[in-house]
Amino acid sequence: MAMPTFHLAPDLPPVSRLCFGTMTMGEQSGPPESLRLLDAAFDAGVNFFDSAEMYPVPQRRETHGRSEELVGRWLRARRVPRDSVVLATKVAGPSGQMTWIRGGPAALDSRNITEAIDSSLCRLGVDYIDLYQIHWPDRYVPMFGETDYDPSRQYAYVPMEEQLEALGKGIDAGKNSYNLMCRNFDAGLSECCHQERINLLAYSPMAMGILSGKYHSPDDNGPPDARMNLFKGRYSEGESRYNLQNPKLESAVKEYKRISAKYDISPAMLAIAFVLRHPLVGSAVFGATKLWQLDEVLQSTKIHLCEEIVVEINDVHARFPNPCP
Repeated sequence: MAMPTFHLAPDLPPVSRLCFGTMTMGEQSGPPESLRLLDAAFDAGVNFFDSAEMYPVPQRRETHGRSEELVGRWLRARRVPRDSVVLATKVAGPSGQMTWIRGGPAALDSRNITEAIDSSLCRLGVDYIDLYQIHWPDRYVPMFGETDYDPSRQYAYVPMEEQLEALGKGIDAGKNSYNLMCRNFDAGLSECCHQERINLLAYSPMAMGILSGKYHSPDDNGPPDARMNLFKGRYSEGESRYNLQNPKLESAVKEYKRISAKYDISPAMLAIAFVLRHPLVGSAVFGATKLWQLDEVLQSTKIHLCEEIVVEINDVHARFPNPCP
């Protein structure tokens, strides 16, 4: 299957519209399953792979860095030409909780960024990274379900100039959560991206799997090996944003499931196709722990959402706007 592409930068190969996110690899997916998934995605035309120094999630000392290590292991085992893939990874911002990552990490200063880059290069087994991202800012911002800015929570942070100097030459790309449950991008940042000619690298297009509908089935709360069940109580970042007990979230999911059934499209394919139709989305970062899930995501690139479907989607959004900000 030919995978649609876009150009991230002039000196990089065309980038697939789907980007395989690896944050479950090394925890929810073991090495054999992870390597099979990477193989299948690459064979299907996906050449964009995303990781982070803190992955896999839920993050813990024992598994720190495994996702990058598995990507590197796959590159060597498959003998993938380095210039045929685009590798993205991230530096963890100030946390105070992940003491195994540079003591917290305490700050995103020049030393921390440089050390993080060198460590990621070592785990990936490559000599350059195509897209390097700050995972979250070195300053207080509302995150993980928060919507209001609280000035009293601000703290002294590393100047942006120092961070940019450490990161080196910037890459003309953007990053934000964008899915049927969180369309905040459209409210203002989209204009900025358009004016600055920046594509959106949309993460969590499936809202951590919630948009598949598996957590809101009539009979149960979804399969026990689903992420929100398997790591219940251990993944505070995800649970704070994607609260399965939120009535607004549940109502929205039911409505999107109704639309998908009406037009004979799986809920997952509807969710991915919606994100990919956005004119400013360059690529969507997805995750999969099973081959059938990967196949479903890949098939979504063939889906065209007609105007009638989009009208119904927007009606649901108007009634239940952004239940997972």
